[in-house]
Amino acid sequence: LKFYFHETVRCAAAESLPCLLECATVKGTSYMAEMWNYILPELMTAIDNEPEYEITSQLLESLAKCVSFLGDGCLTEVQMNNVVQMLKKQMEHHFKRGDDRQEKRNDEDYDDVVEESLQEENEEDILMLSKISDIIHALFSTYHDKFLPYFDILVNHFYRLLNSARPWADHQWGLCVFDDVIEFSGPSSVKYQDYFLEPMLQYIIDKTPEVRQAAAYGIGVMAQFGKGQYDDSCIKALPLLSQVITQPESKANPENVAATENAISAVTKILKFTTAGQLYSSELIPAWLSWLPITEDEEEAVHVNSYLCDLIEMNNMVLLGHSNCNLPKVISVISDIIGSKSAGNKGIMRRLINIVQQAHNNSEIWPACHAYLSDPQKQALTIAMDGAR
Repeated sequence: LKFYFHETVRCAAAESLPCLLECATVKGTSYMAEMWNYILPELMTAIDNEPEYEITSQLLESLAKCVSFLGDGCLTEVQMNNVVQMLKKQMEHHFKRGDDRQEKRNDEDYDDVVEESLQEENEEDILMLSKISDIIHALFSTYHDKFLPYFDILVNHFYRLLNSARPWADHQWGLCVFDDVIEFSGPSSVKYQDYFLEPMLQYIIDKTPEVRQAAAYGIGVMAQFGKGQYDDSCIKALPLLSQVITQPESKANPENVAATENAISAVTKILKFTTAGQLYSSELIPAWLSWLPITEDEEEAVHVNSYLCDLIEMNNMVLLGHSNCNLPKVISVISDIIGSKSAGNKGIMRRLINIVQQAHNNSEIWPACHAYLSDPQKQALTIAMDGAR
């Protein structure tokens, strides 16, 4: 970490730290703890002294991985405060670098060459923000609401990222941080809603797909983990999420797919986890079905496809329609999920195949379902059912 003659050596050393801890598990927890207590001060010193942004980002990434691997209790109160103060320093540096770049753009010597250099600096800052976000994610996923008193020291910096005048990458990573606050502290996150709620709603329809994705994901975790605290906000989000999903290029343009699928998943979570969503289910479910399937985001596919199975297995009349009139469409969606191998996990895949087999064994409903399918869809179902026998 201190080999300043060659940056590749420092980068490799930083990258190796989580692997060293993993290797130490064979010698027991006490040995691993002793190793961590030796690594952490050196790692924190290296972060403070490292002159190269690329290496600093790797050091931050390694810190996040170490915390995630070691779990709750890996940081003493003193160590946690040191990590938080380091993050505070990194955020202050981020804003200063942004201000400096703006001053250079207003300088009389500003030209295309200067702008190219400034863009390179901006890319470095975006990378650093992503690694800071990784550490926050590691701390929240490890400590949950026990991290909140420490987060209070940092919250204003992340709130500042959400200011409409900031660049889109600031919005993206600021939202990601508050997504973690909501997901891992649940209803306790409501104390921060004045910081993130309005921007979360506003950025659902942002022009940048990465920002839309982070905002849509945030609405989803508000529904899933808020235990009713955010129900009204989730209902306010529904027309905005629908706008994202139904725009002409929502799935046709690959850049939009992640945001679109996160928006579909957010609607799914509102339907499943909020009382307000369930009240509007008769209006929402037909539109929701028309938006399926999602095929790229495996994590969100778990939520969406699991809910689809739930509705079918409960014989939900809104989904299936009168006399199962919507079943051909449902089977068509399932065939696309199976054909694209985007069920999310093996358990959901088995549920989907079982649903198809039950429909296949019903001579009254299967002919209409079969006629509705394209040849590739029929082939996908045949292969799946043959493999399940």
